[in-house]
Amino acid sequence: MSAPRDDDTRTVHVLIQGRVQGVGFRYWTEATASRLDLSGWVRNRRDGSVEAVFSGPADAVAEMLELCPQGPPSSRVDRIDIAEQDDPSPAGFDIMPTV
Repeated sequence: MSAPRDDDTRTVHVLIQGRVQGVGFRYWTEATASRLDLSGWVRNRRDGSVEAVFSGPADAVAEMLELCPQGPPSSRVDRIDIAEQDDPSPAGFDIMPTV
């Protein structure tokens, strides 16, 4: 049974560009999102970017978006594109296969 959605839930789709592959960015994202109790997923893209969906309390999503430009050591984030989404993600946070 899924939890009812309240007005404080926010879901965003992000595309992160820069030096974000080969530096542990997906694992950092998974650990950070889990610490913030967010659901969603993260994956590498063949164009060298990282794509993710974050869903949860609006303040936790905002914090995740503030942390993403820092990323893990050795990463360099040049650009983040953020698109709001209507539907929340299922519970849990996953690392998905590269597309």
